[in-house]
This record gives sequence, C-alpha cells and structure tokens, in this order.
Amino acid sequence: MSTLTRPKTEAVATTPGTLRGSVRVVLRVHRRSLRTLGGVVLLPVFWMVGLSLWTDRIAERFAASGCSVENTVTSCGATVRDYLDAEMMQSDTQSWAGLLMMALPALVGAFVAGPAIARELEIGTFRLSWSQSVSPARWLAAKLLVLAVLTVAAASVLASVCAWFWSRDADAYYSNGWFEWSVYGTTGTVPVAYALLGLALGTLAGVLVRRTVAAMAATAVTYGLVLATFNTVRDSLWPIRTDVFAVGSRYVFPKDSWPVAQGYVTSAGERLPVEICLSSERDLVDCLATHDSSQRYLDHHPASHYWPLQLVETGILLALAALAVFAAFRVLRRLHG
Repeated sequence: MSTLTRPKTEAVATTPGTLRGSVRVVLRVHRRSLRTLGGVVLLPVFWMVGLSLWTDRIAERFAASGCSVENTVTSCGATVRDYLDAEMMQSDTQSWAGLLMMALPALVGAFVAGPAIARELEIGTFRLSWSQSVSPARWLAAKLLVLAVLTVAAASVLASVCAWFWSRDADAYYSNGWFEWSVYGTTGTVPVAYALLGLALGTLAGVLVRRTVAAMAATAVTYGLVLATFNTVRDSLWPIRTDVFAVGSRYVFPKDSWPVAQGYVTSAGERLPVEICLSSERDLVDCLATHDSSQRYLDHHPASHYWPLQLVETGILLALAALAVFAAFRVLRRLHG
C-alpha cells in the first residue's frame, strides 16, 4: 500500500518559485564567473598587504641607517636606492589600484549585461525559470540581489584596503594627492557607488539589447561616458575656495589642496590667464600693469573638501543607478509582462 509523504521543508523553501531558490540558482549557474570576480579583488588585496609589510622593513632599515635622501653620501647609495625603489613601487601600486577600481564597474556591468541577463534572453533559457512559478520581475530581482550584495562587498573590501594602503603612504617620498584618481577613486564611498552604477547599467543594457556582445559593449561605452563626465565636472560638485594675493607676496600654497585654476585679477575683478605675460619681454610687474593687474588668484579645493566631494558624487551615482534599475524593470514588464 503506497502512502503520500509530505515534501521536506528544505525542498519547499528552495524551490525556484521562491526568491531564495532563485538566488541559489543564480549562484550555481554563475559560480565560475563569481569566483573569477573574487580573484580579481583578492589578488590586489594580498599584493598591497604584502607590499606594505615589505616596505615597512625597507623603511625601518633606512631610518636606522641615518642616511638622507637629500644629502646622500657614497656609503648610503644602496640604502637610499632601495628605499626610493620601495616608495616608487608603493606609488605605482596606487596607480594600478586606481586603474583596477576604474575598470571594476565596467567588468561588473559587462558581466551582468552579457552572461547574466542578455545571454539568457537571447537563447531563451529564461523560459525555464519563468515556467516554474518565477515571474520576470522576481527572476531579475534575484539576479540583482545576488550581484548587488557581492558587488558592494567586493568594492567595499577593495576600497577599505586601498584607503589603509594609501594612509600608510601619505607622508612617503613618492605620494599621490588625495584628488588624483589613484587615491580619490579607490577610497571612500565613490568606488562602491561606481560599482553599483556599473551593475545597474549592465542590467538595463541586458534587458534592452538582449544580445550578449552588444549589451556588454553598450554597458562599457555608457559607463565610460559617465566616468569621463564626472572626471570633467568633479571640481564643480562643491564650492571652490578662491585665494587672492598680491604678485610677489609670500603667499604659501595650501598644503594638500587640489589646484583647479589660477591666473591674475584686474582692479575691476576681471580674470586673466596665467600665461598672459609669459611671452612678454618686459618685466612681469610692468606687463601686468598694462593689463591693470597686480594680484593673482588661485581656485582650489582644500583637503577638507574630500568628503563633501565624495558624498555629492556618491549621491548622484546612486540616483543614476536607481533610475537605471527602475527603467530595467519597466522595460522587462513592458516586453514580458
């Protein structure tokens, strides 16, 4: 006599019809790509930690030697050279980390646009999930949930390690300014926001284009345009501080400030370019006098503007990401109900 057995609770809880089941399917289907993304993040982390430990030993040896970079005697040649090589390697690593953080959102977006979404829509495998009580919206939400969590975790870890790495090198002989992308783009909240924007752009491109290669290309191009735009307008995201001082005065450039623009000011307040008297054969003061100017100006962002700039840019990026995700769900609903 046969009997009916009640399904196990675990089996019911992980069926594709639930969001949890859909999440597990996404993790299983894309496990190789996700492991690759993890390797892309972890390798630079291990490199920066190992490099910091190595440069610490070099710096301690240099400090104990009593040698100086400015006045190097013959006996200190090798010690100074090793120290400067280590510092240069630290600076180069910052630059490479900046390039990686710049490319990471494009990589995330291209993966989402191509293999994760467009490929399934292109070859029709999405029908298998949708036929198992998974709505199009839940199918897309599961993918976004998994990838958003992993993207935020990866970008946060990498940004935190970069911030730690940069803070240890802030007073080194070779040191990048906080406003350079190798520092600004790898620390704070901006890297996470760019990563989420890449995810959102990839989602929208995948749903719109529905062709793997074309969606990946569209994501990369769109992200590149956004990045180029912010690199152009970033200095205007927060009010610039302007210093005006007399020509020939003992004005000292503010330490760690980001210079945006400089030149000369006439008595009427009109700004003149800094090159206005470079080609003149007359004395600088006489040349400026003919232009009714005796003062210079400097537009700059002090180091205290780091967080305001970061937070404003982060807010704009997150708003763009939310708009792209909303548009992706709207397009999916219009095309597939």
